[in-house]
Amino acid sequence: MLRDVSTPDRARSLGAYRPGVGLMMFSRSGLVFVAQRLDSEEAWQMPQGGIDPGEDPHTAALRELEEEIGTRRVTILAESKDWYAYDLPAKLRRKLWGGRFRGQRQKWFALRFEGADRDINIATKHPEFSAWKWAKVAELPDLIVPFKRDLYVALVAEFGHLAQSS
Repeated sequence: MLRDVSTPDRARSLGAYRPGVGLMMFSRSGLVFVAQRLDSEEAWQMPQGGIDPGEDPHTAALRELEEEIGTRRVTILAESKDWYAYDLPAKLRRKLWGGRFRGQRQKWFALRFEGADRDINIATKHPEFSAWKWAKVAELPDLIVPFKRDLYVALVAEFGHLAQSS
């Protein structure tokens, strides 16, 4: 379920959400980068991750991109108007982040990839993905795990117009 966490007070009133960022990275042909999670073969997702203490979302976005896919060769096209949040299923909530968080509260960025496919390297220091591909924007909600589907539908609505070829 997608939550309204447009303000920190609203997010607190719903419970503890881990602050994070998400990245919708477009190729020059208008496709979106998605990667298959190491811990779940059926789960594909766009890069995302936590915001470190004292770090702003913009800095976190570029750091997470490099940590997860080995590149910063991007131009930022847009930042989400609001924060998005999703709840984790109960069984994952107990396992992830020591059970401290109900889900994640994320600021999303749309990016244009400026490199070549060879610049993407998912075999990073702490790999999270087993494979990656470029996907059509309309496919994104069907690739993600069910508990994040509403989030991906909202992201497609907000950033989908940026999928134009450059």
